[in-house]
Amino acid sequence: MTVPFQSGPAELQHPRFARAYARAVEGMNRRGADEHRRALLADLTGVVVEIGAGEGSNFAHYPRTVTEVLAVEPDDHLRSIAIRRASGAPVPVRVITGTAESIPAEDGSADAVVASLVLCSVPDQGVALAEARRVLRPGGILAFYEHVRSDRKVLAALEDVMTPLWQRAAGGCHPNRDTLQAISAAGFDIRDNERFGFSVQPLAPRVAHILGHAVAP
Repeated sequence: MTVPFQSGPAELQHPRFARAYARAVEGMNRRGADEHRRALLADLTGVVVEIGAGEGSNFAHYPRTVTEVLAVEPDDHLRSIAIRRASGAPVPVRVITGTAESIPAEDGSADAVVASLVLCSVPDQGVALAEARRVLRPGGILAFYEHVRSDRKVLAALEDVMTPLWQRAAGGCHPNRDTLQAISAAGFDIRDNERFGFSVQPLAPRVAHILGHAVAP
């Protein structure tokens, strides 16, 4: 299910990066990200809100225990691809314009919120995670799959140095965020978490990622 196309906020449009990402993510999925997505979503049930849904790579992996997905994406190019992919998803997916900092959903209306390769790019992780808590019912699940700051000092220092330039070139992405700590600081109870290295491009270095689930109070 879709709604009429509406443009997202002008400051969140990154057409050059969005087109490059949409091309690159297909290869990334083949190299292992599809398996990560399946693990992320496998146990979800009920109503799901997916923030920063991108071009819809998660849609094909939602289990039939999910009754509806509200997929929120601010970038016009990525959202246009996601709208097309929603029609082939195994569960009902509604793709809408919106941001992680202002989710267009009622308080306590979601059984799960999915954050997949998006918390690196939001302007304020605390605000986005507070919104996730708002729309989740008590005991609801935050499913997260994110690249994060390295635990190796030299590489972490390099990520700090490159963040200002990378942020401008890559749609606001911060490669040096401690997202797991931010999730805990937002009041979520971490239920499970796997940390691993993953290369998003064939010749790129392996970057630290986390994949797990947290429970809303």
